Amino acid sequence: MNRLIIRKVAVLGAGVMGAQIAAHCASADIPVILFDLAAPEGAANAVAARAIAGLGKLDPAPLAARGCAHYIEAASYEHDLARLAECDLVIEAIAEKMEWKLALYARVAPHLRADAVFASNTSGLSIAALSAGLPAARRARFCGVHFFNPPRYMALVELIPTAATEPALVDALEGWLTTRLGKNIVRAQDTPGFLANRVGVFSILAVLHHTARLGLAFDDVDLLTGTRIGRPKSATFRTADVVGLDTLAHVIGTLQATLGEEGGGSADPWHRHFIVPDWLQALIAQGALGQKRGAGIYRKHGGRLQVLDPAAGGYRDSAGELFPDVEEILALKDPVEKFAALAAHPHPQAQLLWSVFRDLFHYCAHHLGAIAGNVRDVDLAMRWGFGWALGPFETWQAAGWREVAAMIEDDIAHGRAMAAVPLPAWVAGRDGVHAPAGSYSAAADTLVARTALPVYRRQLYPDRVLGEAPDARGETLWESPAGQGGVRLWCRPDQDARIGIVSLTGRVHAIGSVAVDGLLEAIARAEAELDGLVIWHPAPFAVGANLQQVAEACAAGQFALLDRMVAKFQGVSMAIRHAQVPVVAAVQGMALGGGCEFAMHAAHRVFALESYVGLVEAGVGLIPAGGGCKAFAVQAHALAQRAAGGDVFPYIQNAFHTIALATVAKSAREAVELGFGTPADDILFHPAELLYTAIRRARALAESAWHPPLPNPAVTVAGRNGIATCELMLVNMAEGGFISAHDYRVAKAAATALCGGEVESGAAVSEQWILDVERAQFVALLQTEQTRQRIAHMLETGKPLRN
Repeated sequence: MNRLIIRKVAVLGAGVMGAQIAAHCASADIPVILFDLAAPEGAANAVAARAIAGLGKLDPAPLAARGCAHYIEAASYEHDLARLAECDLVIEAIAEKMEWKLALYARVAPHLRADAVFASNTSGLSIAALSAGLPAARRARFCGVHFFNPPRYMALVELIPTAATEPALVDALEGWLTTRLGKNIVRAQDTPGFLANRVGVFSILAVLHHTARLGLAFDDVDLLTGTRIGRPKSATFRTADVVGLDTLAHVIGTLQATLGEEGGGSADPWHRHFIVPDWLQALIAQGALGQKRGAGIYRKHGGRLQVLDPAAGGYRDSAGELFPDVEEILALKDPVEKFAALAAHPHPQAQLLWSVFRDLFHYCAHHLGAIAGNVRDVDLAMRWGFGWALGPFETWQAAGWREVAAMIEDDIAHGRAMAAVPLPAWVAGRDGVHAPAGSYSAAADTLVARTALPVYRRQLYPDRVLGEAPDARGETLWESPAGQGGVRLWCRPDQDARIGIVSLTGRVHAIGSVAVDGLLEAIARAEAELDGLVIWHPAPFAVGANLQQVAEACAAGQFALLDRMVAKFQGVSMAIRHAQVPVVAAVQGMALGGGCEFAMHAAHRVFALESYVGLVEAGVGLIPAGGGCKAFAVQAHALAQRAAGGDVFPYIQNAFHTIALATVAKSAREAVELGFGTPADDILFHPAELLYTAIRRARALAESAWHPPLPNPAVTVAGRNGIATCELMLVNMAEGGFISAHDYRVAKAAATALCGGEVESGAAVSEQWILDVERAQFVALLQTEQTRQRIAHMLETGKPLRN
């Protein structure tokens, strides 16, 4: 088929999911028409219009930037269906009722273009049944596209074709969803709940079942089933509150009904466990639906967190406690030893964990052939859709495939498992299910390799499952001496041997003295031996300077040393900016403080959409001194040159607010708006494509006669008048009690650096002059007791101190 081009999208249904799918498309610069029922009074499109207006109030934000909402138009079914002919992709996202969806399909089908893609975002209704409700000619371009909530942040999308769907269309749609919307795709079978929800909901029900069987408290179970076993910190019962107890009950009810329809429940031997417990039904009846209503399984009462105690018929203060033996078992590094110990220990907490994993393994093995093409899809679906560190088959394989299988069979034989069916025969014939050659498929009864779709060539380091062939490490060109916070210069010869990649190797990529020296060396080597350089490593990009080293030097009174350290830090920014080869920063996750400054000085930036960029030094009583203030002053000068009157202060004022308030961009789009990047930078929605794109961007710059900019010897600055105007704002904030005396001092230091120091307004100074001013202000703040207290508090607690 021809290349899939999607210029405009229609979303049918302006509820929570529909509106947020529309928001994510709009964030990707795709115009969207959002449809819903006509309002009973006023403008016909008022229902959809209210949903669009409400996007800006949601947290987490579904829009990458507030202005993206302008790309969404409100419409109604009654008046605007003819506009569907404008759309290349139509996504239906109305309530999960088959009769409602089929009735809507009958209305919209005559208005769809013959070449348009039509998809349902259903979370579990039969895609084949929905397809049957369409005219025969439309079915080849229909499939299920199940986004997870919230669509911007959840990586997983399940793609569910029918027997009638064009295979080439499914391939093209997978590529588009991956690159344009940044999604991780799993092709699911058209079975109840599809893949992730089928396994995930069963896992929750298994926890509920064994919690009741063993008489355990909900808060104890959340301690057991959260981060200690590689699950999100919200664990089980808190997750139910976040999802919404009514939503959870609806999903359980849908699975109960659909699984029961298949052979009276015989298709799923665990069918009797797909029930909503009485205590959960009672909460829903009371309107205690979870986090959205302020109370559910947990609630805040009198400033204390309380948890439901069904046996007592009310709430009690949440304490949550692990049995010491169980805590010791969970701390074991060897998963084989850990699982054997859990199965053998008689304490209810240990038995809960073993039972939950046992029944999860049993369930997944039994249903594998029906719900997934292979075990890789199951494991990745649970990691991407539910936030598990390892999927069920990875966990089983790590714990000892044959040993765990024998324990499961023994529990089945003695009636301890949730279902009496034996493990499928293929389990006994294997030593594991993931191997370098591929992952096991029950349908094919062999290992299958990953898909060879062209889109995945862009992912040089995709998510791998345990036991899969490792990714290429690349060829090391140079590495800093072993030590904390080092640097590696390397390349991927299979991509471009002449484009170097420099990666920080320390924890959270904090930038200490070893990293500073290493970056300077890597840049020098790139200038001498390579055509370009990419700064890249897995997220975070960099969390800023190594505060521990700064604190130690302060404690020793080594302020002259600190001045030299800051000067060298500035030297890295200038080396990046003025390198004789193009330096491209590939930014994902947090790029804070010095990490932000290094990215600002690159020749080009390739951002992942979920990049959180900011100059946050004010939080520890400091100002940016790695060239951040200088970069904003130079930006202001350049912008003022194009404005009437040439006044730099309006542009300095924006930067002053950004630095003084330690503003962090909540997306790459916001980072560009705040001045941390430029409109010419690349923003990618899929983070795994970052390195591929950055290498090619560096190559393109190198091939286009790129040359570094010269340092500007005449930057017009705001000077004393600019500092004074910033101070006026600070005086008002101080008198209103919004900032402390030290906040005032820190903000004035930022104003001084941004305005070029105590010089005449409109004076022309060099970039080095501004660097010297920001460095002097930085070191002066380090000599204050209040800043040293803030640094110590941040190191101890990870939170800012207001003193």
